[in-house]
Amino acid sequence: MSAKNMSKKFYITTPIFYVNARPHIGHAYTTIACDTVARRQRMLGADTFFLTGTDEHGQKIERAAQAANKTPQQFADEVSNQFRALWQRMGISNDDFIRTTEDRHKRRVQALWRRIRDNGFIYKGTYTGQYCVFDELYVDVVGAGAPCPECGRPTETVQEENYFFKLSAFQGQLLKLYADPHFIRPETRRNEVISFVRSGLRDLSVSRSTFSWGIPVPDDPKHVMYVWLDALANYITAIGYGSSHQRAQEAFQKYWPADLQMIGKEIVRFHCVYWPAFLLAAGLPAPKAIVAHGWLLFEENKMSKSRGNVVRAETILSVLGSDALRYFLLREVVFGQDGSFSFDALVQRYNADLANGLGNLASRTLTMINRYFRGEVPYPSAVLSQKAGDSAIAEAARRVIAECNTLFEQYQFSRALEVAWGLVGAVDKYIVENEPWALGEKQDEESRARLATILFTSAEALRIVTALAHPVIPDATSKIWAQLGLGDIRKFPLAELGWGQLPLGTKLGTTEAVFPRADKSASERMQNMEDEQRTPISAAEAQPAPQPPAAPAPTVTTPGSAAATPAADGKISIDDFTKVELRVGLVKVAERVPKADKLLRLEVDLGTEVRQVLAGIAESYTPESLVGRKVVVVANLAPRKMRGLESNGMIVAASPEGGKAVLAGFLEDVPVGTRLK
Repeated sequence: MSAKNMSKKFYITTPIFYVNARPHIGHAYTTIACDTVARRQRMLGADTFFLTGTDEHGQKIERAAQAANKTPQQFADEVSNQFRALWQRMGISNDDFIRTTEDRHKRRVQALWRRIRDNGFIYKGTYTGQYCVFDELYVDVVGAGAPCPECGRPTETVQEENYFFKLSAFQGQLLKLYADPHFIRPETRRNEVISFVRSGLRDLSVSRSTFSWGIPVPDDPKHVMYVWLDALANYITAIGYGSSHQRAQEAFQKYWPADLQMIGKEIVRFHCVYWPAFLLAAGLPAPKAIVAHGWLLFEENKMSKSRGNVVRAETILSVLGSDALRYFLLREVVFGQDGSFSFDALVQRYNADLANGLGNLASRTLTMINRYFRGEVPYPSAVLSQKAGDSAIAEAARRVIAECNTLFEQYQFSRALEVAWGLVGAVDKYIVENEPWALGEKQDEESRARLATILFTSAEALRIVTALAHPVIPDATSKIWAQLGLGDIRKFPLAELGWGQLPLGTKLGTTEAVFPRADKSASERMQNMEDEQRTPISAAEAQPAPQPPAAPAPTVTTPGSAAATPAADGKISIDDFTKVELRVGLVKVAERVPKADKLLRLEVDLGTEVRQVLAGIAESYTPESLVGRKVVVVANLAPRKMRGLESNGMIVAASPEGGKAVLAGFLEDVPVGTRLK
C-alpha cells in the first residue's frame, strides 16, 4: 500500500434519520450505499470515517410523542434505538452514531450558532406565515391550511418572534459552488438547486418560540433552534466542531470537509442551499460533494408510514440475509433514479445472481480443487495456458477490474455489479466448455495439467469478483475469501488488484455454500411476515399534527385511501377539483427520449424547483420549439416511471380525436410557478 493512499482521508455521511417512525428499507438503502462506499475506501487504504445517526428534535416529534402518551425523549430513545439495532444487525460499518439529543451535539451546535451570529448573519425579527410541521419547513403559500408545496399537507399559520439567518447574502457564493458539476449530483438535482437559488433567496427563520422540544438558542432560551439548523450541524459536531477538547478539535481539522454527503432527493434544498450557506456564514468550507439518490418505491409509491406501504429490512434479513438485501438494492436500482421493490423481484435476483451465479461458481470451483488437488490451488501449465479461452478469461478480468473501479468511483453501483457479474457468467461458460470433471477422471499428465490450468483460471477469476464485490456483499465475500485460503479480505489492498495474484499451492479453507437457493415460498413468507407486522396507523405515526392527511393526487389511489368518487352524473365537487395543483411552468430543456417516438423529456421550472416531466407530444412539437415556452403542469401528480425515466408531473394539453396534441397556454404574461384556480 502506497504512502499516498495511507495518508488519504475519506469522510462520508448518511442523512441522519428522523425518529417519527421505525426504520424501513428506504432508510436501509441510503445506509447500505454509504456503507459500500466506506468499505471500498478502506480497502483502497483511505483513513475512512463513516457517520450516521438520528434527528430527534422539532414540533413533529413533540406532537407525535404526545399522541403516543410519551415524553419526547422517551419517544426519540425508542425509535433511535431501533435504527441503531438494525444497523448493527446488518453489519453496517459506521464509525459513529450521532443523536441530536446528545449533550455533545447540543453544546457544539450552540457554538456554531454563536459563530454565525457573531459574524453578523443572524438577527431577530417577526415571522408571520405558513409552516409545514411535517417537513419542518416555512413555506411561501397564502392562507390558513394552504397545502405545503413540498408534501401537500395542510400548513399552519404561525406568528411569532424569530431569529433570522441572512440566507439572501449567500446567493452569489452558492452559485459559485454549483459551478463545479461534481458538487451536486446527479445533474437533475443540481439543475433544480441552481434554478431555486437563481430565483432569489429570502432570509430564513432559524428559531421557534411556540414549542420547547429543541436546542435552546444561546443567550435567549425562550427560543429553540430551527430543527434543520440543529440537524444539519451533526455532520460537523460529530467529528469535534465546537469542542473544547484537543483530540476532538484535531479530528475536525482532519476530516472536514466531508468527501461525500449522501442524501435522498426530497431533502436536496436543505443540504445544497441551507447547509453550505450556514457553513459559509461560519467561515467553514462546504462539503466536497453531495449526492442525491432517488426513492425506493413499493406499490408504485414512495415508502411512507402514513401510506402503510413500508417494508421492514428485518423481514428480508430473517429469510435471505443482509447480503441479499444489499445486492438487490444496489444492483436493481440505478443510483440517482427511483427504483421499485418487490419480494418477487428480490427472490428472483437472489437466485439468479447470488445462488446460481457467484455462489455456484465458488462451490463448483472450490469443490473440484478439493477433489482433484487435495484442497490446494493448482499450478497452471505454462504450455497449455493459451488453450480454450484461458487468456480470454484473464483479459476479461483485467477489463472488469478497470471498469468496476471507474463505475464505483462514479457511484454507478448497478452498472459496476453488472460488469463484475459478466465475469461470473464468462467463467461459468468457460467451465462448461472445458469440462474439468471429465478431465478429472483421466490420469495422464496432459489431462492433469489441463485440469490444473482450468481450475486455477476459475479460482483466480472467482478471487477477483470476490474482491470487487466485497464492499457490496461483505459477509459472503469474506467467507469465499477465507475458503480460498486468503485470510481476512478487509486487509486486501484493492488498489493493487490484478490478474495472477492467487498464490499457487495455497491450502483452501472449508468449502461451504454461501448462498443456498431460495425456494418458491420465500416471497410469500416475507409478504406474510410484513402483513402480520402491519397494524392500523396511529395518529402519532401517520401525521405530525392532529389534522387529516392530505388527499392523494387525482386518479391515484394509495394504500389506505380511495380515489375521488364522482357523482352519478359524472360531476365532481369543488373539493375534488381543488386537489389538483395546476401551476405555470417554463420549459428549460426539451429532448427526445431514445426509442420512444411520442415521448419528450422536459425540464420544467416551477418557480421553486425544476422538475423532470415526460410528455407524449413529440408528434406535435419539436424539442427546440418548446424551450422557453410556458406550459400548464399538474404539479401534485405521483411520480411515474416511463422508459426508465421518472416523470414528476403532467403537461396539460388538448387532444382532439384523430388530431395532434395542443398545449394549454396563456395569452398574457403569467409568472412562473403561479397556481391556476
